[in-house]
Amino acid sequence: MAGSRSSTTRLLYTLRSSIYPSSRSPTPPSPITALLHLHRHYSAAPAVRAKDDKEPWWKESMDKVRNIGISAHIDSGKTTLTERVLFYTGRIHEIHEVRGKDGVGAKMDSMELEREKGITIQSAATYCTWKDYQVNIIDTPGHVDFTIEVERALRVLDGAILVLCSVGGVQSQSITVDRQMRRYEVPRVAFINKLDRMGADPWKVLNQARKKLRHHSAAVQMPIGLEEDFQGLVDLVQLKAYFFHGSSGEKVVTEEIPADMQAMAAEKRRELIEAVSDVDDQLAEVFLNDEPISAADLEAAIRRATIARKFIPVFMGSAFKNKGVQPLLDGVLCYLPNPLEVDNFALDQSNKEEKVKLSGTPAGPMVALAFKLEERQFGQLTYLRIYEGILRKGEFITNINTGKKIKVSKLGRMHSDSMEDIQEAHAGQIVAVFGLDCASGDTFTDGSVKYTMTSMNVPEPVVSLAVSPVSKDSGKQFSKALNRFQREDPTFRVGLDPESGQTIISGMGELHLEVYVERIKREYKVDATVGKPRVNFRETITQRAEFDYLHKKQSGGQGQYGRVVGYMEPLPAGSERKFEFENMIIGQAIPSNFIPHIEKGFREAANSGSLIGFPVENIRVVMTDGASHAVDSSELAFRLASIYAFRQCYAKCKPVILEPVMLVELKVPTEFQGTVAGDLNRRKGIIVGNDQDGDDSVINALVPLNNMFGYSTALRSMTQGKGEFTMEYKEHSPVSADVQTQLINAHKPKAE
Repeated sequence: MAGSRSSTTRLLYTLRSSIYPSSRSPTPPSPITALLHLHRHYSAAPAVRAKDDKEPWWKESMDKVRNIGISAHIDSGKTTLTERVLFYTGRIHEIHEVRGKDGVGAKMDSMELEREKGITIQSAATYCTWKDYQVNIIDTPGHVDFTIEVERALRVLDGAILVLCSVGGVQSQSITVDRQMRRYEVPRVAFINKLDRMGADPWKVLNQARKKLRHHSAAVQMPIGLEEDFQGLVDLVQLKAYFFHGSSGEKVVTEEIPADMQAMAAEKRRELIEAVSDVDDQLAEVFLNDEPISAADLEAAIRRATIARKFIPVFMGSAFKNKGVQPLLDGVLCYLPNPLEVDNFALDQSNKEEKVKLSGTPAGPMVALAFKLEERQFGQLTYLRIYEGILRKGEFITNINTGKKIKVSKLGRMHSDSMEDIQEAHAGQIVAVFGLDCASGDTFTDGSVKYTMTSMNVPEPVVSLAVSPVSKDSGKQFSKALNRFQREDPTFRVGLDPESGQTIISGMGELHLEVYVERIKREYKVDATVGKPRVNFRETITQRAEFDYLHKKQSGGQGQYGRVVGYMEPLPAGSERKFEFENMIIGQAIPSNFIPHIEKGFREAANSGSLIGFPVENIRVVMTDGASHAVDSSELAFRLASIYAFRQCYAKCKPVILEPVMLVELKVPTEFQGTVAGDLNRRKGIIVGNDQDGDDSVINALVPLNNMFGYSTALRSMTQGKGEFTMEYKEHSPVSADVQTQLINAHKPKAE
């Protein structure tokens, strides 16, 4: 009893000492005295405690960080919007247009090709400061051929602005971008742009977003006038009107709502409150009790619902006419999350890839993801998003994918193509590092943990081109260019045609490859000859067949002997893997050390089907029996046996050719609808949807890619230049019997 009492006394004394470290009493106090001290500390001294429990140093700086992306359909005004954002935040001092007459081009389109074509090819990163908040912005391409740039940007962002055109509405690429945002669970706000254009109708676009994108959304602003009469905006949260004065709309004047618009503003505000109440319980309670809803309550409810991805606030304006950009920036700060409000997960490589939630604070171990590479004059520039910890210049970091330790020699923040040096960066920031040897998608840590960030979704390339340098002397530069582009862009692949020995480049579309051929010419001064585009076909089997093949070769000395028995069958539809190998041999008919070489042989054989020489997909090979020889069996013998067994069995499996099928969306004036639909039928297209949008018809069709080459020229001539189309890869599906015969006959002369 005495022992337990003395231990309690000692414990209480320790506690008292920790509370009052200056008190150095030589004798331990009685338990009662110690308890009194404890009581005094926790009741009478809240100020002392508050001092101890104060927020960490980084809390305030991380609350004031926003990582956002700007994504949309082609020509919705993403780059123009970013240009205005940079101007109003003081990052640039004059505005240049995307296709401006002054020939300078927008700041974010830093590549010469981008300025020439008036499109964004690479996503560009910049940062700016708005009302003491640091905003990192990535401007992404709208063209479907550069979809990987959007994937990369969304992977590392915490929020996004989806730009919609008030005339074009929700278009095909808007749907693709929205799907990518859902995949990466990115909270977003929408911005209906171009309210100054003829035919602008923001309410039509809002309804389209609700129907086509299944957005639970409502407007937080409404326009004062439209088209030529577009003057300003009404803020439905604060119930104020904004007008934009000055040569570049830099002066925002706040006024009362015009009398003739008050009734409509009250109605639209009620609509907004109802929409938010559906997904936010706190606001719903206030709304159902018929209590007045203050601007602060509504703002807080919109923020909660947006971060939970249950609601999308819709802003309006015209970036080109400098109206509505500053309130949109305020909306980014108000409604989009800071890095601490987003959950990010890593895979622990030292614990069977177990999912680990990252704290997202600078207090943890350093974890960063390389999401984009660029080749510069002085070496490779790597864009990193830091998820946890602090990255300092001069420190060593570890590439988890390769295991290499690398020193951070130069650290900076990017502003399109210019870089500003910094000494350190903490979690939540996007930085650029020179001299890191890595691939896109690699994870870096400080070495204390073995985490990798989940990888990005990389689509398969669908179009190939044969390219070769015009002069033999430029071969070295040509190879250097191809290696660099492959490292930078995961959807760009380079291979060799085994028959002709030509270099084959593959990508996401004609424009994608055209841009790379042009960049080889401009950046590496190598003229390249380009072959006709060819489609990446695939082959597959349609039924099960058995094989039993004996490979036997006797020559002087050790011979070759290997027998493989089993069957091949198609994989079920929707399988994640393209090729499966299963060993179901019971006993030791074939020694286990030869099994991997048998699998290697089958995989090698599946790289080139016997119909037209393209890879074979969706196939399962099962080994059931075999035979070996004590002396003559070898790894090579079994590899050759499996290659020949595959070829022998393949014809029995009734193989078919698969071709890439594209989802094509066309927008043409109604008078040309019949002509365009007839042309699609001639191209073996299947029309899956036909909508009316004002005077235009919107046609959705599935068309084989092989029949779509040169379609833009054909569409222009059919519609007097008024038609437009976009297409994206849908799936590989079997070709018709006549096309299969045609392709096989075309392949035979080459093979012979």
